Amino acid sequence: MNHMSASLKISNSSKFQVSEFILLGFPGIHSWQHWLSLPLALLYLSALAANTLILIIIWQNPSLQQPMYIFLGILCMVDMGLATTIVPKILAIFWFDAKVISLPECFAQIYAIHFFVGMESGILLCMAFDRYVAICHPLRYPSIVTSSLILKATLFMVLRNGLFVTPVPVLAAQRDYCSRNEIEHCLCSNLGVTSLACDDRRPNSICQLVLAWLGMGSDLSLIILSYILILYSVLRLNSAEAAAKALSTCSSHLTLILFFYTIVVVISVTHLTEMKATLIPVLLNVLHNIIPPSLNPIVYALQTKELRAAFQKVLFALTKEIRS
Repeated sequence: MNHMSASLKISNSSKFQVSEFILLGFPGIHSWQHWLSLPLALLYLSALAANTLILIIIWQNPSLQQPMYIFLGILCMVDMGLATTIVPKILAIFWFDAKVISLPECFAQIYAIHFFVGMESGILLCMAFDRYVAICHPLRYPSIVTSSLILKATLFMVLRNGLFVTPVPVLAAQRDYCSRNEIEHCLCSNLGVTSLACDDRRPNSICQLVLAWLGMGSDLSLIILSYILILYSVLRLNSAEAAAKALSTCSSHLTLILFFYTIVVVISVTHLTEMKATLIPVLLNVLHNIIPPSLNPIVYALQTKELRAAFQKVLFALTKEIRS
């Protein structure tokens, strides 16, 4: 079946001549890309299992119902949402050749991806603020980082990202798609979709760049500022042991930040070059949406004493149940 001819509308009554897009998958490896479905499926299942386990552990342990772990629980929900936005569709492409995606579904995916990525950035900022107050103002920490503040910060991030990312799919939907409809990607990315437009797509590129700097750019700037203040406060401590203990509470958070923003920068740079439709940027784009949800719980479980102990307790209980 010719996907191209099947996806062109004959009627001129619609603004769109193209009624659907075709997601081709990874550029240059179409013949064997289905072999990637196994590691992607395993990463997805591990992301769902690990994040769900983190949420259960936090919920069942009153000692873990502290601001740092509550923010971690919110991050777990964001991570599961991000992974679910893209992985089921990618697996459907690989397993069932379900490459067709309607325009509304495509634009909805663009919105969801940008929303969850923005939420992840925002929650990482909230966690950085939590660490700043805990280390720089420990006596005032209980009165500053309250349940009310956590709720307000989370709602603010939801509203901010919900509003911020709206122009991206709206502008993409306003483009005129009148010729090609095959996307060299596994998912609907804003720039990948609008590259098929017959009219000027510069507003989309400019909009994405501006919103990225206003959202994630401001988040990263404030995160860097918070860690500069943390480092300054730690260096003023007379005890090397106290300084090491203070910094150790930030290690897992720093690991997540470095990975998340490094890949964001790499993807942004590749979009400004001629590498947009090549394998590496597309693969990085997919991995950026699935690896953090898989690794974030593991990083925190390994590097946070309280969470590690809770994990060991759960695993011991499961082992004991299996043996009995």
